[in-house]
Amino acid sequence: MPVKLQAKLLEKIKLKENIYHFKVEAPQIVNIAKPGHFIEIRVSNNTEPFLRRPISIHNLDKEKGILEFIFQVKGEGTKILSERIIGETIDIIGPLGSGTFKYDKFQNIAVIGGGIGVFPLYELAKSAKRDNKNVNIYLGFRSKDFVLLENEFESVSDKFVLTTDDGSYREKGFAINFLEKDIEEGKVDSIYACGPLPMLKAVRKLAIEKNIPCQISLEERMGCGLGVCLGCAVKTAKSPKEAPEYWHVCKGGPVFEAKDVEI
Repeated sequence: MPVKLQAKLLEKIKLKENIYHFKVEAPQIVNIAKPGHFIEIRVSNNTEPFLRRPISIHNLDKEKGILEFIFQVKGEGTKILSERIIGETIDIIGPLGSGTFKYDKFQNIAVIGGGIGVFPLYELAKSAKRDNKNVNIYLGFRSKDFVLLENEFESVSDKFVLTTDDGSYREKGFAINFLEKDIEEGKVDSIYACGPLPMLKAVRKLAIEKNIPCQISLEERMGCGLGVCLGCAVKTAKSPKEAPEYWHVCKGGPVFEAKDVEI
C-alpha cells in the first residue's frame, strides 16, 4: 500500500540547467519500494497547482531511509518544486505502480536508456548488480552537454556504453546499435528500457524481432497516479481494433512487458 508522508528535503543538487536531484528522508517508502516504482509529489504547500506531479524513483538508500529523485523543470509545477529549500518537508505519496522491473529469471541483462529517461534505471542496475547479475548498460544522449549520471551508471555495470548522437563524447551513434550487436553475439538475455518514445519503439521492435524478453517503463501524463482519473491509458497490443482495450500506466505499470503494449 502506498504511504503518504511529509519527507524532509536533505540535499538538493542542480545537475544541469533545469535538472535537479533531490534527496529526501522517507524510510516508510524506501522500505517497500522496488525498481520501477514512482512517487506523486504535491509541489506546493498552497492549493495551486492542485494536481500532484509523478516522478520516478532514482535511488533507494535502504540503510539510511533516503529516497532520491531527479526531475526536469518543464512547467509551473516543477518550477515551484525546484525552488524548495533544504530542511523543508515535501508531501509525497508512494511507492506507486504495480508494474516494476523484474530480472530474477535472467542473468545477462541489458539496461538501455536515453536522455532524462535514464533516471529510473539506476536503481534497477544497482539492484541487479547487487544480486550478482551481469549488468550491461547502454545510455544515449544528444551531445556531450546532455550527458547525465555517467559515473553513477558506470559504477554499477559490467559493461558500459555511452553514446552521443553527434559524436561529441564517447561513442558516436545510437545506444540501440550497440545493444543489437551484443544481442547478436549472445551476450544479452533480457532488456529493460526507459527513455524517449522513439527509442522505446525501436527497442520494442528489436526485442520482438530477436525474441528477447523486454520490459519498458512508460511515461504518460498522470492526474491522480492511482488509476482513478483514467488519464494515462496505453493500448494493449492484442486488443481487437473494433474494441480496443487499455491499461493505465499509473496502475498497471509504469513497467510493462514490451510485447503486451502498443506504443
